[in-house]
Amino acid sequence: MRVALASDHAGFSLKESLKQHILAQGFDVLDLGCLSEAPVDYPDYAQKVADAVVDKRCGKGIVLCGSGVGATIAANKVKGARASVCHDTYSAHQGVEHDDMNILVLGARIIGFALACEIADAFLKARFSNEERHVRRLNKIKAIENSWK
Repeated sequence: MRVALASDHAGFSLKESLKQHILAQGFDVLDLGCLSEAPVDYPDYAQKVADAVVDKRCGKGIVLCGSGVGATIAANKVKGARASVCHDTYSAHQGVEHDDMNILVLGARIIGFALACEIADAFLKARFSNEERHVRRLNKIKAIENSWK
């Protein structure tokens, strides 16, 4: 699977380390920036990852910013993106299994490298359950998204 990966300046260092970990796990990585710790705006990078996931260039995406909150809000503005900030492994895999989450957001100022790797692994290995109750709920989420004017 190809994974879209991006960060703002606050997440740059952790993104670079996490990229090496993801590659070592056998995934292909599409690095969408940023390219240094020079200040940039997180919405630009959250959108790049969301676009890559929604248009199927990548199977899943990971975005890093300082807290994870801003990038989550920005990514979820792209129709078809289902992003969540997760700072524990349970939320990372459960979000995929129950809610078909396709973008993981990490707060680089909140967690360290080892935990980021564990969370990313849980997210990348998880699959949507396709259980009737979860499909029903996902369809309701899509209906809300499609009702937006």
